[in-house]
Amino acid sequence: MRRKTFETRDPRTGEVIANIAEGDKADVDLAVKAAREAFYNGPWPRMTGYERGRILHKFADLIDQHTEELAMLDTVDAGKLFLVGKVRDIPGAAHLLRYYAGAADKIHGETLKMAQRMHGYTLKEPVGVVGHIVPWNYPTTMFFFKVSPALAAGCTVIVKPAEQTPLSALFYAHLAREAGVPDGALNVVPGFGATAGAALAAHMDVDKLSFTGSTEVGRLVMKAAAESNLKSVSLELGGKSPIVVFDDADLDMAVNLVNFATYTNKGEICVAGTRIYVQEGIYDAFVKKAAELAKKSVVGDPFNPRVNQGPQVDKDQYEKVLKYIDIGKREGATLVTGGKPCGDKGYYIEPTIFTDVKDDMSIAQDEIFGPVMALMKFKTVEEVIQKANNTRYGLAAGIVTKNIDIANTVSRSIRAGAIWINCYLAFDPDAPFGGYKMSGFGKDMGMDGLEKYLQTKTVVTPLYNTPWL
Repeated sequence: MRRKTFETRDPRTGEVIANIAEGDKADVDLAVKAAREAFYNGPWPRMTGYERGRILHKFADLIDQHTEELAMLDTVDAGKLFLVGKVRDIPGAAHLLRYYAGAADKIHGETLKMAQRMHGYTLKEPVGVVGHIVPWNYPTTMFFFKVSPALAAGCTVIVKPAEQTPLSALFYAHLAREAGVPDGALNVVPGFGATAGAALAAHMDVDKLSFTGSTEVGRLVMKAAAESNLKSVSLELGGKSPIVVFDDADLDMAVNLVNFATYTNKGEICVAGTRIYVQEGIYDAFVKKAAELAKKSVVGDPFNPRVNQGPQVDKDQYEKVLKYIDIGKREGATLVTGGKPCGDKGYYIEPTIFTDVKDDMSIAQDEIFGPVMALMKFKTVEEVIQKANNTRYGLAAGIVTKNIDIANTVSRSIRAGAIWINCYLAFDPDAPFGGYKMSGFGKDMGMDGLEKYLQTKTVVTPLYNTPWL
């Protein structure tokens, strides 16, 4: 019987790269069955943490050996800058994998001081079979945000990569097998969210689900989990992150930082700094310099090392961004620069800046996921805290100031999971990352990222004739 396939396309041209086997509910059932067998009867959760760690270290070594090929896959599939993938994304994935490999033999329970003649202690046990649904904007990074801690904990996993970007996930499954990850411990099922993703979220034999993507789909994931086996869920969802630039900031540094925060990965990043609040004393100068810098940005083939911005991931996302640019103009914002497609093929959009943006405009409230900056002016600290929090999201925020008192006040006042002061996108394996409000719940990275794949069991036994309690 001929199996169903789907096309994955190169966003530089819109042309088909490959036809990928399309997983559906039946394939998810097979993957869950394999993962359950591996968890109940296979070696992975029965290995010592040290043994699991050695295999994960070998997995990371294989990633290092294939850095260039993996970066090429994410570039051709997602339009990501090849040089950035080669220097940052792929090595960063190996680094994160090694972080959790080192944690695998450091998972501890506690001895309890019982109020009765009892000996009590806790065990930290792997939660079981875990489903991961990962997004298309950072195919490699998100794969290892999810898989690394789950495997280190002793769980077995099923990964549903985004249908736009399945290529690197399939290669990682191959490398995992080469590294010695046993059969059934890591399964990759490419397919569509409405079929394969929905089947994974609703599966009665999946113990936990971790999802990164839109808030709308996050709701569906929670509903499916609630209506099936009440599996635990962690969600990393949308963002509309503010960056607050105070009068005392170094102007050139602030302009460069905001440019980096807004246009990194062509704006296809959940923590993109797209609501930029600049204090009135430097606002006009900031707008001028920000527009000059955006105009200098080179948009083009992401394999070219001189290019700053590649194409949007696919036609749908390209059209969505252009639609929001049109909405911004119609709602009365002033288009300072950009706002148009560029190139005669592919999904390229100019870096775009709007001024005269009001807090209730769509471009200030909705996650656009593209190279669109909304600039707004403020007077006081109290005012900008209210403005920064005027969003349904709470994923990240940036603060640019030389005043430590202002930095402390504002960082404690903005309701977001990550606050970056005089820096941005300051991710690190040891720094937990996750959102507030409708940006989701549950943390990736750090030891918090490991804890969500563990559950606590309390064990109690009576004590007889004990010399002490």
